[in-house]
Amino acid sequence: MKKIQAIRGMNDLLPEQSVQWQYLEKAVRDCVASYGYQEIRFPIVESTDLFKRSIGEVTDIVEKEMYTFDDRNGDSITLRPEGTASCVRACEQHGLLYNQTQRLWYAGPMFRYERPQKGRLRQFHQIGVEAYGMAGPDIDAELLLLTASLWRQLGVIDALTLEINSLGSNEARESYKAALVAYLSERKDQLDEDSQRRLDSNPLRILDSKNSGTQALLDQAPQLLDYLDAESRTHFEQVQRLLTEAGVEFRVNPRLVRGLDYYSKTVFEWVTDKLGAQGTVCAGGRYDGLIEQLGGKPNSAVGFAMGVERLVLLLEALDRFPDTLPAAADIYIVAASHDVERAQCAAAKLAESVRAELSGYRVVNHCGGGSFKSQLKKADRSGASIALILGDQELEQNQVLIKPLRGQSDQQAVASEQLLPTLAGILGS
Repeated sequence: MKKIQAIRGMNDLLPEQSVQWQYLEKAVRDCVASYGYQEIRFPIVESTDLFKRSIGEVTDIVEKEMYTFDDRNGDSITLRPEGTASCVRACEQHGLLYNQTQRLWYAGPMFRYERPQKGRLRQFHQIGVEAYGMAGPDIDAELLLLTASLWRQLGVIDALTLEINSLGSNEARESYKAALVAYLSERKDQLDEDSQRRLDSNPLRILDSKNSGTQALLDQAPQLLDYLDAESRTHFEQVQRLLTEAGVEFRVNPRLVRGLDYYSKTVFEWVTDKLGAQGTVCAGGRYDGLIEQLGGKPNSAVGFAMGVERLVLLLEALDRFPDTLPAAADIYIVAASHDVERAQCAAAKLAESVRAELSGYRVVNHCGGGSFKSQLKKADRSGASIALILGDQELEQNQVLIKPLRGQSDQQAVASEQLLPTLAGILGS
């Protein structure tokens, strides 16, 4: 019988990898909490219309990449390709946006059907941060300061470059779009095939083209920053000033537009040259019009998402994971006696008492039998620092043998009633 494999582009995360993810996730959780952001969770599946209305029907995501299907009621539903639209929907549905400000974050899997490659999967994971009800440039800057703080904490700030731009108001962007289309239409035969298609459907995405010929053509094209309205220009200048005052380096990239239709004013990306073609690890911007676009009252909004897989790859490439990530266990209980049933009962009772009294420590009770030697090997492989041994002699004398598995300390037998304070002393030291 043929073995069933994971679906292409949807990868398993094995235990030795999950400890790396837990390390990253804890760093993020601590960082966002220090800025006052609260966690929100929402479903993996949503109405397809949510993403068509938010992302835009003429984007690659909606046209080519979404996992969309009809449920048993005939309703079209989609595995979420990104988190911002779902976050807005949840906030609007539960009344979190009316006359309020919100600082929120979320984490979880997203889904897009595209060619799997390093750092780009069909099921990928994002951590998103969103802020609502604040229109000024200070909240834009705060999100960028938050990310810079996280990069410093993880030790990757020197490998990342912050690129920023402003898309201006909807009116300013439409004026620029008309000028760009007019310029490129006269040179359409010089554009790559993808850009020719986008000229009619989504011309601003041409600025993102990786084709060298198209990029050369864009050197002489109208510049988006020249079309900014006065309010957007002032807003963008203040964002830059706030970053400069805080000591966060950045580069203005006039071709940075982001791939989703809902962005306006500030947009940004944190990019690296350490991961090949997949160099963007965090990106976002302001999307003031999206809430109204999804049926809510006009409101201010800004946020970003970071790719967990790419951040893990970056931490690996720079060797920034700690040398001693948490092992599977701190304490491993070995029960090797001729009276197997008695030993198993004593070991289970011992494990529960240690867990209850020494909270925060991981206690693994060996299960499945085996010789003393084989159990001790498993204790060592678990990464535990201490083995608690119950053999024939220990059971008869109501003792436990404490065997250090790391370092040079000697093993010692202690009376059962003295085990917990003795362990507390050892672990505390």
